Formats: sequence, structure tokens, C-alpha cells
Amino acid sequence: MKADFGWGYRKKVAITTLGCKVNQYESCALAGEFRKRGYEVVPFGTPADIYVINTCTVTGRSDYQSRQLIRRAFRANPGAIIVATGCYAQVAPEELAVMPEVSLIVGNDEKLTLPERIEAMGDGNGKVQVGDIWHVKHINFRSVSFFPDHTRAFLKIQDGCNACCSYCIVPTARGRSRSLPRESVLAELRRLGQSGYQEVVLTGIHLGAYGQDLPEPMGLLDMLKAVEKERPVSRIRLSSLEPAEISDELVDWVGRSNVICPHFHVPLQSGDDDVLQSMRRAYDRAFFHALIEKIRAKVPRAAIGVDVMTGFPGEDEAAFQNTFDLIASLPLTYLHVFPYSRRHGTAAAVMEGQVEEKAKRGRAEALRLLGAGKKEEFARSFVGAELPVLIEGYGGRDKKSMRGWTDNYLAVIFEQGNPDWINQIVPTRILDEERGQLRGRVSHA
Repeated sequence: MKADFGWGYRKKVAITTLGCKVNQYESCALAGEFRKRGYEVVPFGTPADIYVINTCTVTGRSDYQSRQLIRRAFRANPGAIIVATGCYAQVAPEELAVMPEVSLIVGNDEKLTLPERIEAMGDGNGKVQVGDIWHVKHINFRSVSFFPDHTRAFLKIQDGCNACCSYCIVPTARGRSRSLPRESVLAELRRLGQSGYQEVVLTGIHLGAYGQDLPEPMGLLDMLKAVEKERPVSRIRLSSLEPAEISDELVDWVGRSNVICPHFHVPLQSGDDDVLQSMRRAYDRAFFHALIEKIRAKVPRAAIGVDVMTGFPGEDEAAFQNTFDLIASLPLTYLHVFPYSRRHGTAAAVMEGQVEEKAKRGRAEALRLLGAGKKEEFARSFVGAELPVLIEGYGGRDKKSMRGWTDNYLAVIFEQGNPDWINQIVPTRILDEERGQLRGRVSHA
């Protein structure tokens, strides 16, 4: 069936995304699938015939935001087809099915066949089309050529998670770990490099588990060595890696690499050993402390970000203080702070010692202030240095200044710029810092 549905005009589809970079990648892939079938993909805030909400369910707030976006789409066009897909749709399709605004609910493994499923609506397939994600053995993958508003590309090389952290609903939403074969990874990187992308961010739900499920098992570092040898793009950036999966060899490799960005994002979640044990995390505070100090010693320029959760069941003031003190003692670059969100179906949801929301929020705010100070301190340490910056484009209210990112994940503003610099990596002299953001001047283009 063609994209006009027999209505005599080309139909418009609008897609919006909540959550992680994997979800963002899949939305870009989905947009590509619609375009192949003749649809016009338009911004979510504009009139459309079909609205797709690619949902997240990592917190209760993300569920709420998903429902709000569904209602927003309905208000924009009550006659539109409204589709909910993604992790919330996978985990709780019954909650979405009772919403009268929703036309179709599609699971994560079915997501990339959504255009065909929309065209088959009314053929008796039902409103809810969500399969058992635990039975999925191979990664569901599509190439992506266009990343709106980004000069950096993303590449999903892994999906799913075999861990069983007591607070996390993600394995239920994503299934078991599945990897993109190494040759496919290299082929995609070649294609993206040939398309002009200077930097590619490798993403996954559990990136450190990459390759363990392949017919010939391999590790993430094996794949990175193959990338380094071929160098299909100028920069590779890694998304989040679990602490126990950051080996000495991996740290050494990043420190020597001419391709892998000096940037580690490491989930901490808590700095209290009792809480970590209740979370079913595979490390303690001493291990984490030693890991961060090792990264800083071997890769001095590295950006080191951490995820941290406040208000996990059983976290009293002393446990929170342990977390605060650990973070304060470490040479970190930035924090992503999340109040604990009770997720039905997880072990933590029925634990005793649930923490009041006010306490969660107060602790989160204290950590955010600590993180802001660390971000400013790290950025300030590069004033006077020369750093490679990938120019992303114009920014700011005046639309005259330019913006870019260093390899170690610092934002840089240029008061004057040249459009020829966009999507180029240029050597930049750092002039000063304000609130964690740098001001620079291109040394030579």
C-alpha cells in the first residue's frame, strides 16, 4: 500500500522520542523506513496524519511524559493515527490500550516494521502488537543516514541487557543482550564516514556486553581495535560502560588511541556499599574509587561522567552522605542525577524502606550542585589550552556565534565563525570558561 492510503495525497508522519540514545537511533531509523515508503516526515509540533511516540519507561515521569505527548498529538489532529511504541509500550501495553487517543501499540522488536503495520490496520491484527521480547535472539537493526540537528552520528551496535539490577525495568523492555556483528559495525562506520560524519557515538543498552552473544564471541575492545586499524571516521565516542567492564587494557587503549574520544560515562548509582548490594550492582565503593582514579591517571584529559540515583529503598541520610562524600572526593567531570522511581515488576518496588519524594528531590538537588561545580572546575582547567573542536553549527540567541564539542566532551562557543567550519574538527585556543562552558578561538582552519 502506498503512503497516500488511497486518500489522494502523500501522508505526513511526525515522530517524537523520549529516553536514551538507542531510542533516538531507532526513531531516526524509523523515519528512514517511512521515507522509503513515500511518507513525508515532519516535525512533531506540526500537523500530521500519523503521530509516533517512541516511549521510555525508565522512570514514572517518562511514562507520564509519554501519555502527555499522546494527548498533545490527539489535540493537534483528533483524526490522526496515533502510535505508541518503545519501552513503555513494551512493558505496559495495557496502560496505553485504555487511552482512547491511541490507535496502535507496537513493541520494541516490532518497531521498525511500523509503516507496514499502520498500513495493515483494520486487517484484524489488533490494537496491541507487542511480542515477547525475551525470545528475541538477534538485534533488530536498520542503517541510518540522517540525524536531524546533529553533525555527530549515532550507531546502535548492541541492544538488551542480561543484568538484573533490582531497580531496573530495562531488561523487561529490551530483552537479552544482542550485538551487531563486527563486520556490520565496520561497514556502517565506513558508510557514515563516506557520508561526511566526523564523529560517531557507539550506543547500546549494555554496551560493555558487546559481542558476547555472537557466534564467535568477542569483546568491545576487540571491535575497537578493528576500528582503530581501519579508522573509517575521525572520532568514535563510547556511550555508558558498566564499572566492572572497564578493564585496564581498555583504559590503556583509550589513552593511546587516535580515534576513541577520551570520554568515559560510568554508572555509579550509589556510593554506599549496603545500597549497592541491594541494587545488585557488581562492585563496591572502593572498586569504583580505584577505577576513577585509574582512568584519571592514565587518561588525564578524559571527561568522566557518572549516573547516580537518590532515594533508593533503604537509603538513609548516612548512606546518602557516603554517596555524596565519594563523589566529592573523585576527579569527575559531570553528574547525571536521578531520583529513584518505583517500577512495577522490579525487586526494588516491593522492598521495605521506601524513601519519601521530598527527601529524594532534596538529595538530588544537592548532588546536582556538586556536579555543577565539578563541571566548571574541569572546564576551567583547559583555559589557555588548544583542543580539537568539532563545529556543530550556529547557536545562541544572536544566531551568529558558533558551537562545537571537544573530544573530551566540553562545549565551546565561538563568538565569530565561518560556515565552512561546520562539521569540521578545528584546533581551538580556549580563552575562558563560564558555568562549565568554554569560549574559544580557532587557531587555524
